[in-house]
Amino acid sequence: MARCIMIQGTGTNVGKSMIVAGLARAFVRRGLSVRPFKPQNMSNNAAVTPDGGEIGRAQALQARAACVAPHIDMNPVLLKPQSTTGAQVIVQGKVRGMQLAKNYGQHKHNLLPDVLDSFYRLAQACDLVLIEGAGSPSETNLRAGDIANMGFATAADVPVVLFGDIDRGGVIAQIVGTSAVLDIADLKQIKAFGINKFRGDIRLFDDGLSDIVARTGWPCLGVIPWFDGAAHLPAEDVMDITSKSGGDFKIAVPRLPRIANFDDLDPLSQEPGVSVAFIEPGTALPGDADLVLIPGSKATLADLAAFRSAGWDVDLAAHIRRGGQVMGICGGYQMLGQTLSDPLGIEGPPETVEGLGHLNVHTVLEPHKQVTQVSGHDCHSGAPVEGYEIHMGQTTGPDCARPWLTINGQPAGAASANALVRGCYVHGLFASDRFRAAFLANHGVASDHSYDQTVETALDALAQHLERHMDIDALLALATEVRPQPR
Repeated sequence: MARCIMIQGTGTNVGKSMIVAGLARAFVRRGLSVRPFKPQNMSNNAAVTPDGGEIGRAQALQARAACVAPHIDMNPVLLKPQSTTGAQVIVQGKVRGMQLAKNYGQHKHNLLPDVLDSFYRLAQACDLVLIEGAGSPSETNLRAGDIANMGFATAADVPVVLFGDIDRGGVIAQIVGTSAVLDIADLKQIKAFGINKFRGDIRLFDDGLSDIVARTGWPCLGVIPWFDGAAHLPAEDVMDITSKSGGDFKIAVPRLPRIANFDDLDPLSQEPGVSVAFIEPGTALPGDADLVLIPGSKATLADLAAFRSAGWDVDLAAHIRRGGQVMGICGGYQMLGQTLSDPLGIEGPPETVEGLGHLNVHTVLEPHKQVTQVSGHDCHSGAPVEGYEIHMGQTTGPDCARPWLTINGQPAGAASANALVRGCYVHGLFASDRFRAAFLANHGVASDHSYDQTVETALDALAQHLERHMDIDALLALATEVRPQPR
């Protein structure tokens, strides 16, 4: 049976996902068999496992860092927000239903058996399970029935290392404050702490470290400087979305309220000849954009309404009149059609709405969710393509007779008669180097960038970064053997 240790944070976006990924690669380089695990994740950035399940994109990256295929047991509960108060609930890779936040809070404890089952299965096939918490354990209002942080740690008797984020300020209060609000049973699980995202001379924080140790009694495993290479790894959190200026080929991406799978843009952002601009609501789509790319959405009808409310429908029509290119992926593809129908009320009240009207296709939302890894090629260049599909709905119409992809042996995607607008359901297209190079070459941009190699290099550099600035041996010594509880 494996050993295990859990990385928790004093808040969201403190770098837990990156730390687990870096530790996974570091321990694999030491010869250990490692599996990442996150009991509960909340993200619309999902990955598809080989067996057709959904997990958080961060856990897929951590699996890659561990040199293993992603598996549904690595993230047994995934919450995909569809509104400000509700989310789709994915359990062990499959849709379990839609729940309002208040209802989920009352019933989440019922998912603990599923979480523990996944955890124990993972532990049977490796030397070490690296567990990532969610948000912060100091949110005491969420402690009852918790399965994401201390609720899981106490149920599985897992040791915890708590990390604070010094870049956002107040890191002493973050860590000491967390220790102050936890109850005795939860405090017993925390064995050490660490500091992440430090900038400057680490020696200047010596007194701060001493103060934290004195107030908590926890040893410090290290102060980790800011890791610039994180920009070369797929973004997990919507807060990580940033524009990138650089090359002359300009891509404008409207930032939808329920944007999903936004790491589709990461390979393009790393191209020297490309600029990617995420456009905020209230800002017009830039008139000098070469391509407007409408990304995926977890709530297509609501995001279509938001697109119109921002005035982007008018901007998009003007862009096309100027001869600008448009691409829609998944939800963005659905929005570009003539109509979008939700007869069963999957996203809200049953309704049919007009699409943006730039593709002669019609989409009907259906309860069956297509979740699969796919491969094929670009019909124009013949370049190979690999990716995945996650969508509810079928799209048909005359423009589907102009497919621009062949996926799993079948024609896929749709293009307008003037060839300016196209859409498809395939996420991850641009991670395929030959396809991306052919796509950019068609727009006069040369590319010899290897995205996969860039990710691998960044993971190795992250592992080395943690080896230099953390006491990896001490962390491994804190890991305890997984002890399944009798059921």
